[in-house]
Amino acid sequence: MKFIPFLLFFLILTSCNAPQAVYDYDQQINFSQYQTFDIYPDLRTGLSQLDEERLIKSARHQLQNKSLSHSTNPDLYLNIYSEEYRQQSDSRLGIGVGGGSRNVGVGVSGGIPLGGPETYLRLTFDLIDAKTDALVWQAVVESSFDLNASPTERQKRFDQIVQKALAGYPPKR
Repeated sequence: MKFIPFLLFFLILTSCNAPQAVYDYDQQINFSQYQTFDIYPDLRTGLSQLDEERLIKSARHQLQNKSLSHSTNPDLYLNIYSEEYRQQSDSRLGIGVGGGSRNVGVGVSGGIPLGGPETYLRLTFDLIDAKTDALVWQAVVESSFDLNASPTERQKRFDQIVQKALAGYPPKR
């Protein structure tokens, strides 16, 4: 029973690190018509070549899990681009000093930031109709990203990001 508070704390801590996704799509499109996909020919993700390959590997795998097959003459093109940004950590250590007497109190406090800035990736996934060259579906995923992670950890993170992004495809009406 003593471990339950620690378990709850761990669950809250790990849930804050999950990728967050926002979806948008063309409501006039019948998504069941799309059977094949390919990576956009002029793909420029803004990532390193190794990270781009990891991301594409994850995307291909997830799209094939969505019953789309890879083709050189596709129905859909997948375009991905990224934006990296840093955000100061919200973790702070509070220090306070106070004193008083005779129903009068005085206090001074301040916060000291813990840790440095965190790196985040904002990845935008566009599915483009190959025949009309029109954007039909989009997901934007924001996730923390450790630039010092090992290649295996980076692949796992890209797998999580892509899974979260493509969880909204095909859209539920």
